[in-house]
Amino acid sequence: MTSAGVLVRRARTADVPDILTLIHPLVEQNILLGKQLVQLYESVQEFVVAVDDGTVVGCGALHPLWADLGEVRTIAVADAQRGQGIGGAILDKLETHARDLGLNRLFCLTFEVDFFTGRGFVEVPEAVVEPPVFDEMSRSFDEGVAEFLDLARVKQNTLGNTRMLKNLPVS
Repeated sequence: MTSAGVLVRRARTADVPDILTLIHPLVEQNILLGKQLVQLYESVQEFVVAVDDGTVVGCGALHPLWADLGEVRTIAVADAQRGQGIGGAILDKLETHARDLGLNRLFCLTFEVDFFTGRGFVEVPEAVVEPPVFDEMSRSFDEGVAEFLDLARVKQNTLGNTRMLKNLPVS
């Protein structure tokens, strides 16, 4: 259950500095990958934010990877608001956006296995795309795609993370 008054909405460019502030401690702890301010502005349309009394207290992003597959990225909740269901509300909103885009599978690379398991994700050690799709996706310049594909050049970014997948129910 989210705390009363928390609204999860699409992020706006004005939210980007708050997103950076939210994710910075998690980047410092090597839980999230760091993003430059310019990267956050370039991908702001992928983000949702949780707002409580005008303050951004959480964020998360959905990045389409392929025709049927998206990645949940950069879920973060302010320390003072953890445990109030805000992360779950953010994930719910991202799943709604995924369905709106026609995606039926969501991937995440995470240390927060219990959170994602509780939301229907399962660990997937093997590749989740066919070889021709893998070949196409490997041409992407996006580091997140490289991490999804488990390419050798990004292994240092993925150490200790768990690869998880969720099949979205058809609506």
